[in-house]
Amino acid sequence: MDVASLTRSLAQFAATPPSNVSNAERIAFLLACEETRLVMESPLEATVRLMFGGFESVALRLAIDMKLIDQGVAAGSEITAETLASGGGADVLLVSRIMRLLVAMKVFAETGPQTYIAKPLARTWALGSPLRDAAIHVSTQLPPVSFLPQYFEEKGYNNPADAFDGPFQYAHKSKEKFFDWLSERPRNQDAFNTTMRIQRMERGEDWFDYYPVEEKFLPHSDIQIVDIGGNIGYDLVKFRKRFPSLTGKLTFEDLPSIIDSASELPEGIDVVGHDFFEPQPTRLSNAQAYYLKNVLHDWPDKQARLNLQNIAPLMSRDSLLLIDENALPDENVGLYAAELDLIMMGVFASLDRTTKQFKELFESAGFQMTGVYRTRDYVTGSGTLFEAKLKDWSSDY
Repeated sequence: MDVASLTRSLAQFAATPPSNVSNAERIAFLLACEETRLVMESPLEATVRLMFGGFESVALRLAIDMKLIDQGVAAGSEITAETLASGGGADVLLVSRIMRLLVAMKVFAETGPQTYIAKPLARTWALGSPLRDAAIHVSTQLPPVSFLPQYFEEKGYNNPADAFDGPFQYAHKSKEKFFDWLSERPRNQDAFNTTMRIQRMERGEDWFDYYPVEEKFLPHSDIQIVDIGGNIGYDLVKFRKRFPSLTGKLTFEDLPSIIDSASELPEGIDVVGHDFFEPQPTRLSNAQAYYLKNVLHDWPDKQARLNLQNIAPLMSRDSLLLIDENALPDENVGLYAAELDLIMMGVFASLDRTTKQFKELFESAGFQMTGVYRTRDYVTGSGTLFEAKLKDWSSDY
């Protein structure tokens, strides 16, 4: 097919898209479009696209903060830059400049000079949408990432290895670590909590869908699971609903600033406010499993090891360590996963690990990996569950 014919076909497809497209078909189509764009764009166009990619995130955050999206969606018809400026308490010239980007991003259409109408995409970030909070959260990750070239030029090209003295502290000219900084900013804390909830929803199967829970867990254990870094208890609530016959106590632990948002927990689910870098409370001893979901990737080996070493004294011979993470493949990592790893580097001085790196981390903290469990239906963001025991009581894996 020649380029002109293909272009016409794609234009017709965009004008009247099919209503029933499977997720696999949709992903394959997007990948084909991406490969086509890479073939057709010039080196200059590729450079511009890559170098200016972060600007769109900034424009989106400003559109939220300045109420441009909310006003446009609420209007349901044309709205002028002057009206947007008045409703958001902003300067008209500033509004018109931000709107240029939003029009180019297909969030708005421009129907006349400084006159706009919200496109369907705008509703994605309107008030009430959880993806609005995700946009707010991700925008807070950009400064330390954008400072990485300057950071490495000054500090040397060594992989960041200390969460208390890394790119985040360099960018903010502060000694605060990210979670301390976050706790002082309620709006950003709420956005972070919502984003974590979205990630949980988008991971496909839960760990207990592909891990042999009923084979591994005793039904009447005193403490069934301690979820360390458990946010506000989403996973344990789902676990309790899925396995009502497992009647042992479920406990989730996180910083007080996070667990304050927890409410209406089912009976049998307890909450502990605690910093996991401090020795763990002895009342959490002898649980059947100590579960951490997307916790270790927030910390470089130095601090991740300390977290695991604080758990070890709580564990009995039969206790399991369950680590639920997005394990990277050894090669050909996708762009989205590689970008998330760069955020880990910039914000936390940490990393998304491969299976080999997890095994090495466990061994350095006194654990032995005893199993690796993966979802049956992989989707972007699907987790891998690593099972480990204390070295003295485990067999080689």
